Amino acid sequence: MKRSITLFVLALLSVALMAQEKASDKEMILKTIDKAYVQGLQNVKDIANIEKGFHPGFNLLGVDQNNHLTKFPIYTWYDIVKIREAAGEKPEIETTAKFPLVDITGSAALVKVELYKEGKMIFTDYLSLYKFEEGWRIVAKIYHRM
Repeated sequence: MKRSITLFVLALLSVALMAQEKASDKEMILKTIDKAYVQGLQNVKDIANIEKGFHPGFNLLGVDQNNHLTKFPIYTWYDIVKIREAAGEKPEIETTAKFPLVDITGSAALVKVELYKEGKMIFTDYLSLYKFEEGWRIVAKIYHRM
């Protein structure tokens, strides 16, 4: 009987720890997306936070007017941000975000991001992340423009 109770308690603790780790991962993922993507790329244009949150191998994938898959690597985004930063450009309207889906399996995650300007949804993005030694990093994006 003691053994059954001990095993039951250990199982409960294990489940609680896994749930806590998953919650912690979710917080870190959302923080990464907010700092690197929403604030870093959309609003503040902060290269340091962008570099922390995006993996150097990141690609934005899209479909052009000819129905061809396009790839836009992160370094091209860096170049655009640096040019705008040097010109002193800031966004006229702040972008806000909602995160209706965060799905985490081990060291992989998928986050649905809804981007808004002036209360109007402008994009739905799907960001893929991997957990590296230094933390969660965004590795890919696909999107739908409203």
